This record gives sequence, C-alpha cells and structure tokens, in this order.
Amino acid sequence: MKKLILPVMLFISTIAGAQTFETKYAKPLSEVINKVSKQFGVKLQCDADTSGLMLNYADFRIRPYSLEETLRNITAPFDFVASKQNDTFYKIKYYEYPRRVQEDGVKLITYLSSLYNDLDTWEARKAILKKEVRENLGIDPLLAQCSQEAPEYSEIRTYEGYTVQNFRLKTVNNHTVCGSIYAPTTKGKHPLIICPNGHFSNGRYGAVQQQRLGTLARMGAICVDYDLWGWGESEDEVGEAAHQTSEAHVMQALNGIRILDWMIKRKDVDTERIGVNGGSGGGSQTVLLSVIDDRYTASNPVVSMSSWFDGGCPCESGMPIQLSGGGTCNPELAATFAPRPMMIVSDDGDWTVTTPNLEYPFIKRIYGFYGKEDNVQNIHLPGEIHDFGPNKRNAVYKFFIETFGLDASMLDEDKIKIEEEKDLRFTPYKR
Repeated sequence: MKKLILPVMLFISTIAGAQTFETKYAKPLSEVINKVSKQFGVKLQCDADTSGLMLNYADFRIRPYSLEETLRNITAPFDFVASKQNDTFYKIKYYEYPRRVQEDGVKLITYLSSLYNDLDTWEARKAILKKEVRENLGIDPLLAQCSQEAPEYSEIRTYEGYTVQNFRLKTVNNHTVCGSIYAPTTKGKHPLIICPNGHFSNGRYGAVQQQRLGTLARMGAICVDYDLWGWGESEDEVGEAAHQTSEAHVMQALNGIRILDWMIKRKDVDTERIGVNGGSGGGSQTVLLSVIDDRYTASNPVVSMSSWFDGGCPCESGMPIQLSGGGTCNPELAATFAPRPMMIVSDDGDWTVTTPNLEYPFIKRIYGFYGKEDNVQNIHLPGEIHDFGPNKRNAVYKFFIETFGLDASMLDEDKIKIEEEKDLRFTPYKR
C-alpha cells in the first residue's frame, strides 16, 4: 500500500487547479450564461445581479436538447427565473412570487376548472375561497376596531351636471382615508360606484380619473374615489414607503369597506345598485372588494384580470390571498361574484392579453352554472396598451349605462372640469 502513495500524490499534483469533483466543477454564472447564449443562439439579458456568483456543476446543467431545461437548471440555485420575451430573447430576473408566465396561467386555469363541474361543487369551493381570503387578508380584526365617527366634508363644487365634494374619514388606529365624491345634480335615488385607484399618473388627482368619475356622475351615478395607502394625503400621514408594504393591501381594502359603510347611509343612494370599478391595481382592488363585500351588485375590473399575474405591488399581493383554497388566482376570485353582472376590460399590451381566450371563458363557465352566461362580458381592445384610455372608459360607461340605467345622453367628457390637486385635497367646510 505504501508504494501507491507517490503515484497518487503525483496524479493529484498534475491536475491541481483543474476542475474536479472536489471543486464541484464551478464556473462564474455570467460565464455560463454567455456559453448558453452562444450554444442556443439566443439573447439572454440579465436583469438580476450575477456579480461574484459561482454555479456548481456548471456545464453539467446544460441540456443540449432543451434550452428551457437548461435555463431552469442554471437559474434555480440563485432564485432567478428566465422569462421568455420571444423565441430568441429571454430575460433572467429575480423570482417574483406574484408573476408567472402565460403557460403557468393555462396550467392553473386547467387545474382549477377540474375542481368543480356544477353549481353545488362550485358553491362549496366559493365558500372556502371567500372565507380564506378574509383570513389571509387579516381584515376582520381591524374592521372590528374601526372608528364609527362620521366623515368630515369639504364644500361642494358645482359644475355642469355634477358636483364634487372631498371627505376625510377616520378608520383604524387613528388613520384616515381621504377622497372625493362625484354626484349628479339631479334629484332622487342614484346608483353608487366605488372606484379604487390604480397606479396611474397622479392617482385620484389625475385627469383620466376625474374624466371617468365626472362623466359617470353626469350620467346619474354617485362615484367615490380615495387615495391609495401611502399616496396623496395618505402619503402625508404614513409616508410614501408605506405603499410598498403588505399593510397597503389590507388598509386599501378596509378603506373601501368603510367608505361604502357610510355612503349607503345617504338618502340619495340606491342600495340595490352598488358598483365597483377600477383599473390596473384598482382592478385588483375591484376584484378583492367584490370577494369580501357582498353588498356590490355590479363589478367592472379594467386591465387587471390575469391567471398568471397577481399584481406586482404589495397593495395587490402583499397578503397571501392567492394561497386561499390551496391556491387560486384573480379570475377565480372574480368568479365568486357570479351570477351578478360583471364586465372585464382587457388589451394586448399587458398581462390581460390572454383574457379573451383563457380567463374569460373560465369565468363564463362558472356563470353558466347559474344559467347566467350573459351576465359576464369581456371587452378586449387589440393593439392597445396598459392604460385607462378613451376606449376603456367608453367600455365602462356602456357597462354602467346598461347595468344601472344611466343617462347615455349625458355622456360628454368635454364637460368635465379638470381640477388641480389642491382642489381635491380635503379642507374642512367652514360654516
């Protein structure tokens, strides 16, 4: 045995510095990415920081017959993902828990569809979802602690066919929510539409938001919007960073509930016609409010409905509501609103591109369990991008004209006065 020592030592010395099992055949991740790019003839763009990262058993992770398997193998150890942009271009990004790819949406919708085949099995699933969403959101303990003080109001500004009035409402833990009420100048009972904000420019102070709410008010609906948590007047109270927390998710839902609590006490509100409408992040809130608050009679989420994207902001996905029922998604949550009227607006320029062929048929099938397929609609706008542009707003107007009997002859966005932010901020009414 002693005679073997010298040859073994000589063998080890000859391979010193080479890649061996003992060194785990490690290579810099950036080097491996470049090799894969050349080998498969694709562009790999790194949006994640790969500086100093070493990939163990690097070359052994490459599957010459499969780019997809190769990308999974080299990104998984670092919690990165390769996101396909087209057939020859991928982005390597940090893993995002609310964001998947279209193929994942197809798989999830197929799985969820297999869970129920009739009204009874769907109603059982629906009950679980509605219960667990509330639990996972953690909203009930906070609602029980909410202030019961009436809102404070500013002076009413009167324009052509509608009025605007700002308010401030105490909620929980000494927090407040501020917003504006757009109301018709006509007398009588009016439908009410709660309008949670998305992340569009200037929030509720933006021109697009004012155009939509003012126009709906001219046509006969009372509309209410309010600040996102950590935006606008809420930012003055809790700071901008508060929006990037899970607290924003529950507080925005709580604000929507408390505002509705007070608005339905108004003598000019028809409690049989209560709608909810928002775009993008406001669309995610629209779905959430429709799940946890049974007082709504019409729902209208815009540019948000997706089975493979839960919303990229903590105010949409900060609390684990998507884990309800063993795993769900916004389309299934939206379907819990059946058989009441719903209209979904989608376009080609964002994660709603699959809505007409994937999410909408899934939701319509569930409406079919009630024999109410006609109560759900999808307005898809090919070639359009992620915004709340004129065609999206026109789809909203049409839906509420048909659902709530609004006066279409008053549809004229040019009649809306675009106020400055200072006008929409709360100032107590001086008697």
